[in-house]
Amino acid sequence: MAKYVAQIIVVGAQVVGRAFARAVRLEYAASRAAAEARGRAGRQSAAASSISGLSLQEAQQILNVAKLSSEDIQKNYEHLFKVNDKSVGGSFYLQSKVVRAKERLDEELHIEEMDRARKEQAKQSNT
Repeated sequence: MAKYVAQIIVVGAQVVGRAFARAVRLEYAASRAAAEARGRAGRQSAAASSISGLSLQEAQQILNVAKLSSEDIQKNYEHLFKVNDKSVGGSFYLQSKVVRAKERLDEELHIEEMDRARKEQAKQSNT
């Protein structure tokens, strides 16, 4: 009886081990494919995140913008900056977070514009 239980445990461990190894390989391949798809703009965006200390998602949450629109960013920035002004009882910490979030989103807009210009230039050189 103990022999069968041991065999069942060994076979179960092998099955789980193989499934885990396959899942890791698939995740690694998907991660590499996503990184290649992001390309140069993705690396620049990651660099901007590390410099500013905010990820793109955090900056969007702070300024409450879903898509990168300079008008929405500016409008929300001005409102949140005024609301968090220390002279009206706001928080300097929150106001500084708002400023950093705007800087991060402005940098992302700049990266996207540079990427668009690079693609347009490549398209023109191909024709």
